[in-house]
Amino acid sequence: MLEVSGIRIHLTQLDGGDERELALCKKALAKKLRVNASQLRGIERRRRSIDARKKADIVLTFTLRTELAGGPSQEAAVLSKLARAHAEKGVRAVDEEPFGWPGAIDAATAPDARPVVVGAGCAGLFCALSLAKAGLSPLLVERGDDAARRSRVVEAHNATGELDVESNIQYGVGGAGTFSDGKLQTGTKSPAHRLILETFVEAGAQPQILWDAKPHVGSDVLPRVVTNIVRMIEEAGGEVRCRCRMSDLDVTGGRVRSVTLTQTAADGSQTEEHVAASCVILACGHSARDVFELLRERGAPMERKTFAMGVRIEHLQADIDRALYGPAAGNPALGAAPYKLSCHLPSGRSAFSFCMCPGGYVVSAASELGGVVTNGMSLSDRAGANANSGLLANVFPDDLPGDDVLAGVELQRRCERAAFAAGGGAYVAPAQLVGDFLAGTPSSAGGRVAPTYPRGVAWGSVEKCLPDYIVGTLRDALPRMGRQLHGFDVADAVLTGVETRSSSPVRVTRGADGQSVGVAGLWPVGEGAGYAGGIMSAATDGIMAARKVVEALGGAGGAAE
Repeated sequence: MLEVSGIRIHLTQLDGGDERELALCKKALAKKLRVNASQLRGIERRRRSIDARKKADIVLTFTLRTELAGGPSQEAAVLSKLARAHAEKGVRAVDEEPFGWPGAIDAATAPDARPVVVGAGCAGLFCALSLAKAGLSPLLVERGDDAARRSRVVEAHNATGELDVESNIQYGVGGAGTFSDGKLQTGTKSPAHRLILETFVEAGAQPQILWDAKPHVGSDVLPRVVTNIVRMIEEAGGEVRCRCRMSDLDVTGGRVRSVTLTQTAADGSQTEEHVAASCVILACGHSARDVFELLRERGAPMERKTFAMGVRIEHLQADIDRALYGPAAGNPALGAAPYKLSCHLPSGRSAFSFCMCPGGYVVSAASELGGVVTNGMSLSDRAGANANSGLLANVFPDDLPGDDVLAGVELQRRCERAAFAAGGGAYVAPAQLVGDFLAGTPSSAGGRVAPTYPRGVAWGSVEKCLPDYIVGTLRDALPRMGRQLHGFDVADAVLTGVETRSSSPVRVTRGADGQSVGVAGLWPVGEGAGYAGGIMSAATDGIMAARKVVEALGGAGGAAE
């Protein structure tokens, strides 16, 4: 098989249709390889990105794979011919061993107690799926609801302001990522990424995520996708329990011995069960504050880590499209334009955009009574009128008082409660126009950009809800970001507060073997444990943890399926 990168197709050649795009790719690929198009045996898109550096001539760039009719011998001849002509740049032969699930464990080495995976976000789902495929019959517990019921609970909160503290945008199958667009781009590299994307497609995501440079699933599609991944786990021999939380962890002699699980029935009644467990995979997510407190009580080493806080910023998507794509804005082959901004200030602090949602909506992401939390999401079509992203600045461990490892959690909580008070209660969020924020003036009304936060906003000031160093950093960064992306600092863009849950404020310390450095049998993974920063990195961490568990039990942790 041959892989060819750098295939460029001008936007003016495209009409937004997939068939037209494939036909142009085939023609360009044949030209690059200097063969007749009839010799190509299929085309696989491996990557598709947009080059908009010249707005008057936007180009789509592809990496493609194909096989030639003559097989490996013809492919070798083509490579040789291109080399002689010094035209082989971007063309290579590929014969990759696919990255697979862990190999099946020998029944003789399998532990008496099955692994318990705590948390059904992406790290937990992919860890449990890996363990199930290895024959370990894991038990996956999730404090929130299954995806279908969770969607109804979130809709009820948006409509009434009633908050279910056990099932919400933070808690439930799929984790926080289910309601934040399902962005799958990542700055990390791993051979597991292709397996993760293929699993998402098998579970119902759009095939385009396999080749888009900035893939996303959409919060309207993700509930079905994560439901199907749960089904895969169960079909492979695992068990998944919703409305079931780890309420205690027995650590004796420096080793996990059992977990206490609290199951909540539909009528609200609760039952407790003590489950023997020598292997507990902790994939609790960045908002599982009760779990952090439990770990501190049980002596699991944790440390403060850098995290970020700020606000959501909203613009008209049409303005972002024009700023990035110029006269091509609105072309169906481009879709809604995304952006990614960062700004390093003379003070030594930085601000950056986070979880940018083209054509999206600001959401209510609270998980505790009396605290406002914002996040963002897009549907699969990204057709909303506004663009939004987190506008954040870092909180460093040295910014926090005292020596409490959970001081970052307390800072988050104080900011969330301040935002609740500033909004007047009922999970209404405080909002301020960018122009007023820069001038230090409270806002009394909006402008062109209508806020999308579902519980409504109270115009005023967001700066009262955040530490001074966060406010100062954002205020200094906005004009600089406006020079990076025209209009980013436009006066009537909307700031909605507060965004506090972009990442975990603690790290559950683990060693090279993947286990807690102080509690044998406890495997911290994913965002909550401080080892991931998004869907792809969390899922990867879950798979890699499962491989280490299988290897520790004498199995083939790295074997392909």
